[in-house]
Amino acid sequence: MPELDPLLLSRIQFAFTISFHILFPSFTIGLAAWLVVLEALWLKTGKDIYFRIAQQWTKIFAVSFGMGVVSGVVLSYEFGTNWSELSRRGGNVIGPLMAYEVLTAFFLEAGFLGIMLFGWKRVPKWVHFFASCMVAFGTLLSAFWILSANSFMQTPAGYTVDAGGVLHVADWWQAIFSPSFPYRFAHMVAAAYLTTAFIVAGIGAWYILRAKSVPEGRVMLGMGLSLLVWLAPLQILLGDLHGLNALHYQPAKVAALEAHWETGKDVPLILFAIPDPKAETNRYQVEVPHLGSLILTHEWDGEVKGLKDFKPEDRPDPIIPFFAFRLMVGIGLIMVAVGIAGAVLWLTGRLFESRWFLRTLTWVSPLGFLAVLAGWFTAEVGRQPWTVYGILRTADAVSPVPGGSVLASVILFVLVYGIVFGAGLYYIIKLVQRGPEEAPPAPEEADLSHRPMAAAGNP
Repeated sequence: MPELDPLLLSRIQFAFTISFHILFPSFTIGLAAWLVVLEALWLKTGKDIYFRIAQQWTKIFAVSFGMGVVSGVVLSYEFGTNWSELSRRGGNVIGPLMAYEVLTAFFLEAGFLGIMLFGWKRVPKWVHFFASCMVAFGTLLSAFWILSANSFMQTPAGYTVDAGGVLHVADWWQAIFSPSFPYRFAHMVAAAYLTTAFIVAGIGAWYILRAKSVPEGRVMLGMGLSLLVWLAPLQILLGDLHGLNALHYQPAKVAALEAHWETGKDVPLILFAIPDPKAETNRYQVEVPHLGSLILTHEWDGEVKGLKDFKPEDRPDPIIPFFAFRLMVGIGLIMVAVGIAGAVLWLTGRLFESRWFLRTLTWVSPLGFLAVLAGWFTAEVGRQPWTVYGILRTADAVSPVPGGSVLASVILFVLVYGIVFGAGLYYIIKLVQRGPEEAPPAPEEADLSHRPMAAAGNP
């Protein structure tokens, strides 16, 4: 029986659990903000349609939030079970950043979530709206701290390293706001909003096609598209700025995701290829001359470093980052195209009657999740072979545990996740199929002292 590699298995396990987890925050961040907008519109206009939509999607948010919390707890344990050396050597920096996420964001969300979910008819309207705002702010705060910790691992700053290889914080401001953090945070939050906008618009289109909850579907489609139209092009700009930052601080990653082997000026944009790391070349390459330098450096003859400029042990394998990056960019272009098509139909008064567009929007609505996963693989696999870039190698960060134990936990995670989260997703699908429920608007104020005694259950 071949020997099991604990490093490879630990990477597979973490990739599986983080990929599963990231789907839920990327949805709930945007969904929480949209629920705030819906409630604000209901309070401002008094139209019951916003209330019904908000109540339906609050239930979906609750299930998604719960699954995100559960899958996130697993990740924190894996830092000890699978990556104990990372915890030992990098815990002085990463540990507090993750603790701040719990002490600020998670406690804020947990403190107001109950009011948001169950307080519609039990608290004054302004109290419920405030609770919804706090939950939405908590989701952004959570993303802030998690992206701060991850960005430090990508572009470490504000630290010192002692003789034992243990990291210590020299400047908390620099550690929190590491060089890549502003770009990565903006890019991730925009991706979360786009993911939610696509799902909401797609479900709205599905309602219209099925002639079910059509007024609510029109609102969902209109609101989702109004965000998509301008945010998708903005996301491309944010991605470009992020790329310029990565070219400066992580040139090996950029060389890998572009599959450039030789350093040179006036490099082409490689549209498609099959990278061959052993031969240090690309197979079946399709390229556009000059465009690579222009996009990567904003100069027609800008110089781009190739993978051969880095030692083989210091460069990432380009296969996964190369294809993941192109998948992410391709989905981004689809989003822009859908936004433009929707805007044209909207301006010409044919948005809700164009069944081809409604069908298209329904089918492409899950693409935001795929783009998030592709972007995450681009960033994390492209960072290899480092866990903390340039400081701690992934091979040195793994726990000294047998490969068989890691394999057993991988199998167990796949089974448990499939059962537990499969049930959660099934329930979300049922909520979507049921649609917004007809319900009377919530009372102006919840004041039990003015209710008749019989209403309180007394004779």
